[in-house]
Amino acid sequence: MSFHPKWHAVVLAAGRGPDDPMAKAFGIAHKCALAVAGVPMLQRVLTALAAAGMARPILVSIDDADQGRSAAGPLADKTRMIAAAASAPASAKAAVMATGSYPVLVTTGDHALLTAEMVAEFCAQAMASGADFCVGLATAETILAAYPDTKRTFFRLGPDRVSGCNLFAVNSPKGLALFDTWSAIEQNRKKPWKLVAAFGFGPLFSFLAGRLTLRKAFAEASRRIGISIVPVLLPFAEAAIDVDKPEDHALAERIIRLRNDQG
Repeated sequence: MSFHPKWHAVVLAAGRGPDDPMAKAFGIAHKCALAVAGVPMLQRVLTALAAAGMARPILVSIDDADQGRSAAGPLADKTRMIAAAASAPASAKAAVMATGSYPVLVTTGDHALLTAEMVAEFCAQAMASGADFCVGLATAETILAAYPDTKRTFFRLGPDRVSGCNLFAVNSPKGLALFDTWSAIEQNRKKPWKLVAAFGFGPLFSFLAGRLTLRKAFAEASRRIGISIVPVLLPFAEAAIDVDKPEDHALAERIIRLRNDQG
């Protein structure tokens, strides 16, 4: 499976060295090197992006280029390691600008379940949207139907409950503005009411009253930031499962073994 080759891709893979909780839990030097079903996470992400036809080199934003090249394995020659900035939003912005053209797909180095099919679907919807910036999401119904016991952070917006998929599309230079806002509110990313409050009392009141729908939330964010931002709802439960905790690692290995068994 492949997608239009003009898309560039950025992988955010900075860790916290051996003090990273996952690196410490598994006794490795860097989180991106954590093996999932025998293959380093970063290599799995790069494999999916390469199979989806992303332009080369794929940019990897990381704090340790040697660790990144090692974790990339045979795909190291298809990547370009660039130094991570002080935060994920700053790293993303710098890496997107380093690609030199748009559109750009941004994902993370712990997205071990990413597939070319997910990438192609996300990019197709993002391209069709005409928006400056797109955010990949999966509904609670999609995720829980496949994995009822998984623990995800869901944002309730009106009748909708959604979880992030660590997939973002920057379709134009204007989309870079979102990274500046992201940097300002990043510390509240798992506290929905604080995220909403950052955009004013009106949206916060609507959220608390259950009247802020997914569509209205993105429309308000677009208005406040001054760019067009749209959600991309994906039909893949696995798109919302990153390997951020030991229980995520166990689930990811189980899913990959099942994929392999099904051929």
